Amino acid sequence: MAPTDEINTDDRAADRAGDREAGPAGVPRGESPASGEPPASPLGLAAARMPRWLPRAVVLVLALYACFQLGSWAFHQLIGLLINILIAFFIALAMEPAVGRMAARGMRRGMATFLVFLALTIATIGFVVLLGSMLAGQIVDMVEQFPKYLDSVINWVNHTFHTELSRVEVRDSLLHSDWLQKYVQNSATGVLDVSATVLGGLFRLLTIFLFSFYFAADGPRLRRAICSVLPPARQAEVLRAWEIAVDKTGGYLYSRGLMALISGIAHYILLQILGVPYAPALAVWVGLVSQFIPTIGTYLAGALPMLIAFTVDPWYAVWVLGFVVIYQQFENYMLQPKLTARTVDIHPAVAFGSVIAGTALMGAVGALIAIPAVATLQAFLGAYVKRYDVTDDPRVHGRHQPRGQGSAVVPETTP
Repeated sequence: MAPTDEINTDDRAADRAGDREAGPAGVPRGESPASGEPPASPLGLAAARMPRWLPRAVVLVLALYACFQLGSWAFHQLIGLLINILIAFFIALAMEPAVGRMAARGMRRGMATFLVFLALTIATIGFVVLLGSMLAGQIVDMVEQFPKYLDSVINWVNHTFHTELSRVEVRDSLLHSDWLQKYVQNSATGVLDVSATVLGGLFRLLTIFLFSFYFAADGPRLRRAICSVLPPARQAEVLRAWEIAVDKTGGYLYSRGLMALISGIAHYILLQILGVPYAPALAVWVGLVSQFIPTIGTYLAGALPMLIAFTVDPWYAVWVLGFVVIYQQFENYMLQPKLTARTVDIHPAVAFGSVIAGTALMGAVGALIAIPAVATLQAFLGAYVKRYDVTDDPRVHGRHQPRGQGSAVVPETTP
């Protein structure tokens, strides 16, 4: 074969090998079909396919989560202060009618607020002093009469169970018991905790006093500051809600205060007739506890007078119990509807449920502010809820409808 034929044969073999290594549409392997550049790596393809908004969205989600965690931490740290501010706000709402009347007569709001606070402080201190003197006197009497009570109990045990116990043996067994020694040790170590609790309570009372004084004295300025950041339509709604809250809170406290006065006078007369000691302090206790703890407050308040009356004569406790039950019925069906019809028109079941919910959320503070808060919310929603006339159906009154008779449907009329 000639050299030319060999060269042509080698060229054709090389062309066939190149065709096998070429890519689609005759493009050689290692080159891009479009641009002739080498193809991108898998990481480059993933980066090219990632949307531009995804990194920003990830950063935004992380920032929101961090802000949520920071806000949650700050809320748990400030929950005590927020509760104190809420208490102060309701106290200011309760004092607003009295402060407003005094300010309308030409007195400065600061001076009017100070006088109302002074009267409230004097009443609170007086109640605490009366109750403390009662408890101190009862403790002293119980300590003095303890040997006599112990002798009577020992005699009853010896007579009933045919034992031969003596006061000296019982006293020695009590003094040398392990539980008494542990109790004394725990009480001694808990003195610092009690002191810290007392100081914390005083600081909390001072905080509530300062905030409530500010809310009551600068009430108009506070309302202007809130309304200044709202449009006119929202301003009217805020002022309406504020007015409803003032009316309901003030009306609730004033009506309860009047009923507490009536209840205290009634129980004072009974305790004075029976000759129960510390009748004034017990009457104040019954009046306040029975009115500011709804439904069961009367029975809780009557437990202390019953206990003290029992120390005088067991039959006196029975008389106190009967009077408490009778007065509760008189208050529920005659006195309370007339006094609270225009101030706090709230169902007793709703009031009791709101007190339970408030206690579960904020303890004793929630129990005190639950009823005015629910009454305010009920009145505010009632102003915006449309009501219709109820159809004349026997089932509305709790009676069964005879079969075969349909309910009366009032046809709609177009204006």
